[in-house]
Amino acid sequence: MTFLFDVISFVIILWVLWKYVRPLINRVAAERQEKIRVQFEEAAQAKADAESAESEAEAQMADIQAEAARIREEAQEQGEQIIAQHREQAEIEAERITANAQAQIQVDHAQALAQLRREVGTLTVASTGRIVEESLDDDALQKRSVERFIAELEDTAKKGS
Repeated sequence: MTFLFDVISFVIILWVLWKYVRPLINRVAAERQEKIRVQFEEAAQAKADAESAESEAEAQMADIQAEAARIREEAQEQGEQIIAQHREQAEIEAERITANAQAQIQVDHAQALAQLRREVGTLTVASTGRIVEESLDDDALQKRSVERFIAELEDTAKKGS
């Protein structure tokens, strides 16, 4: 009889477990499965978002590199333009300095030539006066004598060249 009572008790416990505990266990398991499925979906979505963000970052990096290359190229072009402008200004300044120097040389040459003519004239008058032994105090006569002497010197210089 104890055996029968044990069997009936066991069956009643099984039935109570089957009737009340099993649905509770199934519901908890289903909720757990749903949570796991949601977590997998969230993980997949996070992975897709990460891949998207990575591709966006790569695209932005490529854009930044292209922009940096463009900026470097513009800076190099501007540098070349600045160098060309400064070179042009230096050439203009060199031409101006050369022109000023040539003008100064011409002025100095003209002054030296005029001074030489005066000195040659004075020497000519003095030597002519001694040779002729007469005074050439007349300015017009002195000037003609000097010009004639200079012309003779220039002819001699041209023939010698």
